[in-house]
Amino acid sequence: MFGVKVIITGDAFVPGERSVIIMNHRTRMDWLFLWNCLMRYSYLRLEKICLKASLKSVPGFGWAMQAAAYIFIHRKWKDDQSHFEDIIDYFCDIREPLQLLLFPEGTDFTENSKARSNEFAEKNGLPKYEYVLHPRTTGFTFVVERLREGKNLDAVHDITVAYPHNIPQTEKHLVLGDFPKEIHFHVHRYPVDALPMSREDLQLWCHRRWEEKEERLRAFYQGQKNFQFTGQTVIPPCKSELRVLVLKLLSILYWTLFSPAMCILIYLYSPVRWYFIITMVLFVLLERIFGGLEMVELARYRFFHKQPRLNVKKQE
Repeated sequence: MFGVKVIITGDAFVPGERSVIIMNHRTRMDWLFLWNCLMRYSYLRLEKICLKASLKSVPGFGWAMQAAAYIFIHRKWKDDQSHFEDIIDYFCDIREPLQLLLFPEGTDFTENSKARSNEFAEKNGLPKYEYVLHPRTTGFTFVVERLREGKNLDAVHDITVAYPHNIPQTEKHLVLGDFPKEIHFHVHRYPVDALPMSREDLQLWCHRRWEEKEERLRAFYQGQKNFQFTGQTVIPPCKSELRVLVLKLLSILYWTLFSPAMCILIYLYSPVRWYFIITMVLFVLLERIFGGLEMVELARYRFFHKQPRLNVKKQE
């Protein structure tokens, strides 16, 4: 759609596989473009995204992400650790297979973020990067360890994204019709058994992946603007071109009709208007009082599932 060409190289996803996805954050829209990759190679419904907490307040989009149990963070580990523990344990307890997208860099790549990354590198005796930011590994190592302990992790997918032509940095570019002409995703799959066991080694492992990304992106942008891949192309299993076409047509039909249909219903029928108003007020109150819909679900789960177990232990 919109004339965007998506090129995927490297390892394939295994449909339904439980994984942590780590990716460089070139633009604020990388997560959206990655949906194209997951739509073809995996199950998009399994993806959860770790993103900044302020986005949960966005009407519509933020509420949908709350309902999907995305992980909202404040980017301060002392504030985020307990929430990470609760929601990762929740996914493990309910045996929910998920593919959790993390951006270890913490923010998208801009001149300002690059300057801050280089200042950090200079203070800590690290190399300065031209194409990526230095990753923050605390959240990544915690998530991998927690999912591994909960036996809810099969692999880590290390993805490098690059834009050979125009690079739309923010949502504003897309609203103005400035979609990227071409997007390249290079995927490297690491089975969970191949990951280091200690936290220190896992942090070092993540830093090494970013060193590789820097070299890979340098070769990409200074060369022929494609990722060099000598392996065999993997055809996504059970995802025929006909199936993809049908899904695309149904999606276009649905979203083309949905917005005008809702506007007409809201205009014509007062019960629909009241439902719309009550729903908006409910989401705002849930966020202001409880912190969001996903926080209500976590509290409900703890009350109905974990409390009885504690009572049983006390009785014993």
